[in-house]
Amino acid sequence: MQENRQESLKLFFAAFALTLGLLGPSVMAAENYQVTVEHNVTAKMRDGVTLRADIYRPKADGKYPVLLVRTPYDKQGVSGFGHRGAARGYVVVAQDVRGRFESEGEWYTFRHESQDGYDTVEWAAGLPYSNGKVGMFGGSYVGATQFLAAIAKPPHLVGICPNVTASNYHDGWTYQGGAFEQWFNESWTTGLAENTMRRRVEKNADALSGIKVLPLVSYPVLESPSAEGLAPYFKDWLAHPNFDEYWKQISIEEHYPQIQVPVYGMGAWYDIFLGGTLKNYVRLKAEAGTEAARHGQRLLVYIGGHAGGSEDRKIGALDFGEHAPFDLDELTLRWYDWLLKGEANGVEKEKPVKIFVMGKNEWREEDDWPLTRAKNTKYYLHSAGAANGIAPSGPGRAGGGSLSPVAPAEEKADQYVYDPNDATPTIGGPLCCGALPTGIGPQDQRTAETRDDVLVYTTPAFAKDTEVTGPVSLDLYVSSSAVDTDFTGMLVDVWPNGFAQNLTSGILRLRYRNSQEKPELANPGETYHLLVDLWATSNVFLAGHKLRLEVSSSNFPRFDRNLNTGEAQARATRMVKATNVIYHDQAHPSALLLPIVP
Repeated sequence: MQENRQESLKLFFAAFALTLGLLGPSVMAAENYQVTVEHNVTAKMRDGVTLRADIYRPKADGKYPVLLVRTPYDKQGVSGFGHRGAARGYVVVAQDVRGRFESEGEWYTFRHESQDGYDTVEWAAGLPYSNGKVGMFGGSYVGATQFLAAIAKPPHLVGICPNVTASNYHDGWTYQGGAFEQWFNESWTTGLAENTMRRRVEKNADALSGIKVLPLVSYPVLESPSAEGLAPYFKDWLAHPNFDEYWKQISIEEHYPQIQVPVYGMGAWYDIFLGGTLKNYVRLKAEAGTEAARHGQRLLVYIGGHAGGSEDRKIGALDFGEHAPFDLDELTLRWYDWLLKGEANGVEKEKPVKIFVMGKNEWREEDDWPLTRAKNTKYYLHSAGAANGIAPSGPGRAGGGSLSPVAPAEEKADQYVYDPNDATPTIGGPLCCGALPTGIGPQDQRTAETRDDVLVYTTPAFAKDTEVTGPVSLDLYVSSSAVDTDFTGMLVDVWPNGFAQNLTSGILRLRYRNSQEKPELANPGETYHLLVDLWATSNVFLAGHKLRLEVSSSNFPRFDRNLNTGEAQARATRMVKATNVIYHDQAHPSALLLPIVP
C-alpha cells in the first residue's frame, strides 16, 4: 500500500512538473548569460502577508523582462526553467502562492490568486533589474494563477501562457456536466494536504512541552496534529454542487472582458481540462477587453497534458510517433522573445492555431478553432433494441448497435439497468493526479464494451481515411425510472485488430439538463432531450478503422456515482438501480454530432 502511495505521489508531482515543461528536451539556443539566483525573496501583499520567491536573473547589468510563475507545488521545481530563462535574458520569478511551502498565510484554492497575482506582478515589475514588462507561464493550477491575475488587470502584465488549465473552476474542473470529478478532486486534495500538514507539524513542534513527562520512555517525540480542517475547500466544493456565487466570482468565463493581454493557451487531447482550454481561446477572441488581446490569442493542442508530458511520444497504451514530442519550454520562451523582446523570430508569421492530428500523427497549423471547413455531421443511433455491449467471440448475445448518417424510422429503444453498486469503470482517459489501475490516456475499452449497462453503436469500417476534428456532442432522447441519473458518452476509434481507443468523452447529470444553476429532478418515465458535451478531438479514422459510440450512466471513479435517489450527492448513502432508456426513432432521432473534415 505504501509503495502504491509513493508511486501516486511521484506521478502527482511529475504531472505538474510536466505541465511546467520542466522535463522537456534541452535546447541551448540563445543562452548567452551567466545566471545568478536569489532564494526566498520577500514580497508583501496588500493585506500584509509575505510571499517568497526564488529569482533567477542574468549575471549582468541591465534591465530585463520578467517571466513569473506562481505555484502551489513548491517553487524549487521551477529551477530548470529558471536557469534556462535567465540565461536567455529574462528575470524568472518563481513564487510559492499564499499558504504553500515558504510563503505565509492560509492556503485555500483560488481565493487569493487575483489579489496576490496583481500585487506580485506589480512587485516584480518594480524590481531593480526588471524593465517593467511581465509575462506569466505554467500549467494546471499554475494556469489558474495566471488567468486569475489577468482578470485583476495589473498594469505591467503583458501576456500569459497557461498550459492545460480550465475556464471555469466549477464545470470542467471540480464538476463536469454536474457530476463530481471524484478521482481528480480526491487525489489532488490529498497531494495538496501534505504540505499543509507538514506546516501544521512544524508550527506545533515543541520539545519543551514534554520535558516533565515521566517515565522518560513516554516522551511523545511529536504530537500528531489534527486533520480537522486540513482541506476546507474540499468540503466547500461538495457543499456547492450548483454553479452559484461561490464559483462565479472565480470563473474565468464570467470575466473575459477583464482580460486585456494576449494569451497563448496550450491544451491536450487527453487532458482533464481540455474543454476549458478550447473555450478560453474561442471566447477570448470575441470577448477579451482590448483589440490587442482579442487578436493576440494563440492555441496549441498536443496529446497528453496531465495524461503525459509534452516530450512523450507514448501516451497511455499508444505510441504517437516521432513527431509528437516537442520542447514546451522553448515554445514558451520563443513566444515571449517575440512578445516581450520584440524579436522577429518568425512567431509573427505563424498561424494562430497548431494541433496534433492523431491517427495521422502529425502537427498541423490552422487559421482558427473550430475549423471553419469542418462539416457538422449527424451519425444517428440505430439498433433493434439490443445495443447492450458487444459479445465476446463465440456463442452469446448478438449485441451492438450501429451508427449511420441516415435518420431512423421506427426502431425499438435500447435500455439497460444502471446499478451504482456495480458502476461502469473508468478505463484510461483524461485523469489527474495519479494513475488508476486501468491506466491513463488512450486505453482499450473492450472490457467495458462487454457490459450489459454499456450501449455500443459502431459504423462499418471506413473505406478511406476520415478525419474528425473539432467539438463533439451527443444529442440524446432518454428516460429513466429514477428521479436522477447520469448519461455518459464516449467516442472510440476501433482498430482493425479490435483495439478500441477512447478519444473523448462526457457526462451529464440529469438534474442539470436545463441549468447548472438550478437543478430539477426528473419525472420517472418521462422522455427528455439532452445534449451531452463530449468536448473535442482531432483524429483521422484510417481506412479499415471503425467509429464507435459508447453510451452508459457511469465512468467511475473519474466521476462520482449517481446514486439515483435525487438526494444531495455529497451526503447520500442510499442507492437504487435505474432502468435507463435511449430512444432512436423518427420522433426521437438520437445522434452523435461530429465535425467531419473534407
